[in-house]
Amino acid sequence: MIEALFNQPGYVGAKKMLDATVLRHAALASNLANLETPHYQRVDVAPSFHADLKRAIAGGSVAQIASLQPRLAVDTDAIASGRDGNTVHLENELMQMSQNTVQNTFETQLVSSALLRLRVAITGRNP
Repeated sequence: MIEALFNQPGYVGAKKMLDATVLRHAALASNLANLETPHYQRVDVAPSFHADLKRAIAGGSVAQIASLQPRLAVDTDAIASGRDGNTVHLENELMQMSQNTVQNTFETQLVSSALLRLRVAITGRNP
């Protein structure tokens, strides 16, 4: 019974989105750390992950959702602004980090609310 609570497409999808935001935060930190490294190419979570996750959630297959793993890829849309070939832009990275933090907070609340419902069901009390 408890296993069924954690095998819902929405819950598993929220956990996968949380995995992606954690990986994205590491990528953004790496981008900032390499802000002045010549020829450094900006990295981010591969765009195909979000499309694949959206498709898997729409299909409702928990196994398909669980099998997806976010990965990093070079951002092919990023353009170097200087002669050194570095494609990292400070303002963009800081904005992306702020957005990623908000998204991480939201996804954490989604996963936590499922655990809170389970706690209330077990104890009969709302904390």
